[in-house]
Amino acid sequence: MASQDPSSGSTDSDMIHVEFTDLAILQQQQQQQSQRRAGVHNDADDSAPSVEARDPIYFGYYALLTHQQNMLIDSVRTSTYQSAILQNHHIFQDALIMDVGAGSGVLSYFSAYAGARQVYAIEASNMARRIRQLLARTDTHNTFLKDRVTVVQSKVEDIKEELPKVDVIISEPIGVLLFHERMLESFVYARDTYLKPGGTIFPSSGSIFLSPFTDAILYTETMTKVRFWESTNFYGIDFSPLFDEAKDEYFAMPVVGHFDPKSLMAAPSAPYGMDFTTITREELLDLVIPFEWTVSYTGLIHGIGGWFDLAFTPPPIGDELGSTVTMSTAPNAANTHWQQVRFLLTEPLAVNAGDVVRGWLRCRVNAMRSYMIVGELVVNDTPLSDPADVGVTDALALHVEERPAWLAARVGSRRRGRWMLHEQTYAYSYQPNAATDAAFKPEFACMYPPSS
Repeated sequence: MASQDPSSGSTDSDMIHVEFTDLAILQQQQQQQSQRRAGVHNDADDSAPSVEARDPIYFGYYALLTHQQNMLIDSVRTSTYQSAILQNHHIFQDALIMDVGAGSGVLSYFSAYAGARQVYAIEASNMARRIRQLLARTDTHNTFLKDRVTVVQSKVEDIKEELPKVDVIISEPIGVLLFHERMLESFVYARDTYLKPGGTIFPSSGSIFLSPFTDAILYTETMTKVRFWESTNFYGIDFSPLFDEAKDEYFAMPVVGHFDPKSLMAAPSAPYGMDFTTITREELLDLVIPFEWTVSYTGLIHGIGGWFDLAFTPPPIGDELGSTVTMSTAPNAANTHWQQVRFLLTEPLAVNAGDVVRGWLRCRVNAMRSYMIVGELVVNDTPLSDPADVGVTDALALHVEERPAWLAARVGSRRRGRWMLHEQTYAYSYQPNAATDAAFKPEFACMYPPSS
């Protein structure tokens, strides 16, 4: 799925609808917050906020050919899926396939090309009409698709037709940091509802990687935006009472974009794995991602960088093991439309080479088809909080303009942060060829290696 928030890029006529949809979401969140303050607890609302109010914006975004093109021309994404299908054509040959969130239909077309008997292309947006339009020309165009693809315009959770169990479910349900957009829940629902026992699910797993980064320029640019709200005489108005909220808001915005791998202060943590063949929907609603790094350089940690890998591992069929295909969105890998994401700290963390930094990110679903994230980093022997603490839960529940006590509490070698994964901002200044610049030295980025 596309990396930018689907609420962007709307036409003028869409904006009125977007405005009122967002207002409905805001009112729902305010009502839930009022209930919490009054001591009313609704487990269903708190554990799995509904995405339905956001659906018109979300599916409207993916109905546009311009956004489908953005994903199709991602050669890493498209070629990886094609390789996973064609290198395992024995699994697709004469099989029933379900393509969840079919979009342009390209995965359905690859599946048919690999010999599928029938492909059910499930697409809730108006791209379903575009797939039908393409299929209507199979007498003269793409003849290999003739009578091989059935289009179902629906969310997979809302299908009314009686569909058979399928041999393979294929989907591209991936967002920024793997889980943004909450399509993985639909992927898992399709697996539990429509996949035959022993069937194949592609992709089969994903892995999240986290690493500390330093970037004084990005931090300074962000603080420069914040400092506007220090103005005490802006056309006669004193905006300084809003400074603290402005700082919280700017630093709560994850920064999406390719970044220089040389800005990383340590090797990434052990991968946080998601096995899509077994993970449950409930596990996707509230994730805790632990990390531990041994710092390579003395300097300042300005935040946490994140990316993911995907794997397509088919189950063995008789003596046929199939081919595993992998893909990485790491900063030192080929660029993808997912890019990477960085979570800025409001206050950098000073570290020395050899220090051990431990911590976690707790990620909880929200009604914006995304996640609220809170996290903590500590250095060496500084005690690490329990991510299940009531203070952490409160920090996840409150609006960004409300500063919970847990978030404000600081120790010299501890940093805490809160981020809204749906409120992404973008940084496109990095030039990939700089990554191979032999003249680069760590001190250029204010990173100082230990003396030899």
